[in-house]
Order: sequence, then C-alpha cells, then structure tokens
Amino acid sequence: MSEIFNTKKPDFFGESRFYSASTWLKNNFGHKTIKLAIDGGFTCPNRDGSKSTGGCTFCSDTGSGEFASSIDEQIELYARKWPNAKYLAYFQNHTNTYAPAEELRKKYYEVLANPKVEGLVIGTRPDCLSKDALDLLEEINKTHFLWIEMGLQTIHKETSDNLNICYDLSVYDKSCKELAARNIKFVVHLILGLPGETEDMMLDSVRYVAKTPGLFGMKLHLLNIVKGSQMEKTHYDYQPFDSIDSYVDLVVRCLEIIPPHITIHRLTGDAPRPILISPPWSFNKRTILNRINEQLHLRNTWQGKKYNE
Repeated sequence: MSEIFNTKKPDFFGESRFYSASTWLKNNFGHKTIKLAIDGGFTCPNRDGSKSTGGCTFCSDTGSGEFASSIDEQIELYARKWPNAKYLAYFQNHTNTYAPAEELRKKYYEVLANPKVEGLVIGTRPDCLSKDALDLLEEINKTHFLWIEMGLQTIHKETSDNLNICYDLSVYDKSCKELAARNIKFVVHLILGLPGETEDMMLDSVRYVAKTPGLFGMKLHLLNIVKGSQMEKTHYDYQPFDSIDSYVDLVVRCLEIIPPHITIHRLTGDAPRPILISPPWSFNKRTILNRINEQLHLRNTWQGKKYNE
C-alpha cells in the first residue's frame, strides 16, 4: 500500500498535499466542523506537586489554553460565517482527565448536553489515563464522537527531562495501547525546535509516533517561547529556527515520512501575539502554512511520499 502513495498523491487528500483534520472532519460529518476551545478547570500533576511544580517548561500559566472561552460565545461568532457548521467541544487547558472519574463524568456530559455539540476532544497526558478514566472515555465513545489528544513532545529522554514533562516513553506506549484496544481515536503532539535537539532527533520523534498502532492524528508544533512559561526565564532569546524557510523545510520533510492515512491537526505554533516572545515570526501563521503548501507543490511531494512500512 505504501508503494502506491510513494508514487501518487492520495485522492482523499482533496486539493491539499497532506491529510488535514479539517478534510477528515468535513468528510465524516458532511459539513465544516469546528473545535471550540473550553477551559474545564483542571490542573496538572506537574503543577499541583503530585509529580512536580511549575508545569512543563514550555507551557504558559494558562496551560496552553489561551483561546478558551464559552461555548455559546464561540458558536455565535462562528455561525455568522458558517451557519451550517458542526461543533466539537475541546477541553484544552492543562490535563483534562486529571480528576476523579465522577468529576470527569459531570463535566463531559454537561458539555455534551448542549444540542449544538457533536462530540468531545479531550487534551491530556499519557500518565493521566487511569482505568476509571479510560472506562468513562470508552463509554462516551460508544454514543458520541470523541478523540483524545496527548502531549508527547519528544521521544528523547534528556529533552523530556529538561522540559519537566515527568513521564517516560513507556508510559506513552502503554496509554496508546489502552486507547487503541478500546477503539478510541487519539492524536499525538510533538514540538519542533526544542533546545538541544537536532533535526535528525526531531525526525526520529516523528517516525516513532507515526508508527504508533492505532494512531489517528498528529500535531506538529513550532516551539514558541511565551510569557508566563518557565522558558521565558531560561530561554528568552532562544531561536528554535533561524527563519520561516528553515522551519518550513523541516515540516515538509516531516510530512513526507508520516503515513498518508494519519490526519494532520497542526503544522506550526499558535501563540497569541501579546504573549509571544520567540520566534518573532511565529505569529505569521498564514504565511507559514502558505509556504509549507508552496514547498510541497514546488518539490512535487506530499504526506507519506517517503514513508516505508
């Protein structure tokens, strides 16, 4: 199967040269489908002292949830442009399975009671998927649309330790197996440009995640140094890439080694300009995405072209 896609761009990509999550969602629901970022009021095990304090060094003090707001406000805003859109509620801030199962049940089903919400997207950590949480997610998955997003960021232990992530790769592997066994879709986050990592190390992380059994999707983040993070103090002047072009080149090479059936949910960073410190060009999200698409066309390449089973 991989040999076919090595020689021809898959038709299910549509007009794109990678399998965007928006394309998958539109095909699945029949309409444009929008994620609504909400704050469930959760914390994190490396913030509350159970594992550490201060959070992951790259994470802002909002738990990477700067765009969260009320569901109804967001629907009202989006409905002006897409009156027929469907919506998924995205529990984004901090770790959204890090609570007793009954608390999780109350929060999840309260959101699902909104008739305009088609399902849930839940951001979490691989070490915060207890049996009770997994049982609840499996229950919801049988009656509602659901996917889980997990922040792995890197497969390299030294980098992970420096980021204060506080779990190792074996925990990630185990959680993926548990989710796959329950037929729950999951998306994995990686960060490109972490201090101390070479491009080969980043590509190794992409290859490892891309081969995860049961993987539904991937997010590739450009490292943003943001206000309120530990990196604001330790890496204020750090430049993960010297230019947009160098970042775009790496992203194109990452896409080439990701299997074509894996949905792509992000290709750059998305920090609000008021809190962004570095890289200064990161807020030009549209420019970065346009250049990625431009390079894919110029090189006559696409997601999965260099993937081998």
